[in-house]
Amino acid sequence: MRVLEDDLFPSTPGKVKIERAGAMNRQLHRCFASTSTMFLWALVLVAMTASYLSFQSFVDTSSKYFAVSWGGLHWERQIRASAAPRRPPGSAAGAGMSVLVTGAAGFVGTHCSLALRKRGDGVVGIDNFNAYYDPSLKKARKALLASHGVFVVEGDINDGRLLAKLFDVVPFTHVLHLAAQAGVRYAMENPASYVHSNIAGLVTLLEACKDADPQPAIVWASSSSVYGLNDKIPFSERDRTDQPASLYAATKKAGEEITHTYNHIYGLSITGLRFFTVYGPWGRPDMAYFSFTRNILQGKPITVYRGKDHVDLARDFTYIDDIVKGCLGSLDTAGKSTGTGGKKRRPAPYRIFNLGNTSPVTVPNLVSILEKHLRVKAKKNVIEMPGNGDVPFTHANITLAREQLGYKPTTNLDSGLKKFVKWYLSYYGYSRGPKNLRQ
Repeated sequence: MRVLEDDLFPSTPGKVKIERAGAMNRQLHRCFASTSTMFLWALVLVAMTASYLSFQSFVDTSSKYFAVSWGGLHWERQIRASAAPRRPPGSAAGAGMSVLVTGAAGFVGTHCSLALRKRGDGVVGIDNFNAYYDPSLKKARKALLASHGVFVVEGDINDGRLLAKLFDVVPFTHVLHLAAQAGVRYAMENPASYVHSNIAGLVTLLEACKDADPQPAIVWASSSSVYGLNDKIPFSERDRTDQPASLYAATKKAGEEITHTYNHIYGLSITGLRFFTVYGPWGRPDMAYFSFTRNILQGKPITVYRGKDHVDLARDFTYIDDIVKGCLGSLDTAGKSTGTGGKKRRPAPYRIFNLGNTSPVTVPNLVSILEKHLRVKAKKNVIEMPGNGDVPFTHANITLAREQLGYKPTTNLDSGLKKFVKWYLSYYGYSRGPKNLRQ
């Protein structure tokens, strides 16, 4: 087929301009069409991204929801059963209390929870089971509490939702606040943990208590460490406490100021207890008497610190049973909080007591007593105390606690360490003989 030249070439120059203009228009149309397509694809991409983020947020929220280890009807029934007092209102000892014990799987918390349950009070515990020391020891304490009908919630006192739920399920009459980041030297390694537990956690708990209806009375563990660099002995509650020697001590001192504020503003009944070197069965592995026992039995040397001028360090060692008596006496005499709906109606009690043994013992004497009960000679490295926050001595004046709580310690260090060693050998499966260590 022949193609006409007129079909290939225009007859006039003007036709070329028209065709070129049409080509340019078609190119522009394609460009705008391409831009529109890109815009539509961009919209689709934005929509897909938004959908993904929304879905991811839903997944994260759902994960958090399903990861919560508390809540539900069965959980609430366990809480109510554990919190129910077993003492009838007309009993000689008076009506039973319902006590929330924080740090319940800790050393002092376990003993106090058992003592409260034994006398017929309702007890619910809360503990986060952190890894500051061997969590398996805390789990064993939890199992011990469970065998006596005490339910321990695994949770953190910084979880305001959990605390609000607990107070919603049970109208607790008292709170025994023992949860804290302990240890003087560890504060140099992980200072944030002390602020998290001892300050932020305390405030979260106090917020929950002041919002509760009814407001509970609060007894909480301060520390003899607040006396810091004070060299006046024995330490009295009236002595200055503005010279902390460690971050741990500073957080406990801050806790005393914070609790005073909540007492003043919201009418919370507050009792602070300054513990002096508590020891005994189920104790804390980071304490000197505990680590000394472990190392002596394993044939490892122990480090014994001395103060300046070769002065032996001394501590007012207080047996756990005596501390428990002081805690329960504080709960029994706490008096009621006076706030309603977060508002104070009238002044509420605010108290601070020393709980010690009043008989300081030097660290070398402590080691000698352990050697006697373990029947093993210690290998000792005696060095000067480093600047790690420790103080050279502690000595409690317990006059105020004796007068107001009827507090009277009855266990000396020799008797107390004998009981501790018996527990230690039983718990860790130590048997005296050629192959005597199973730890």
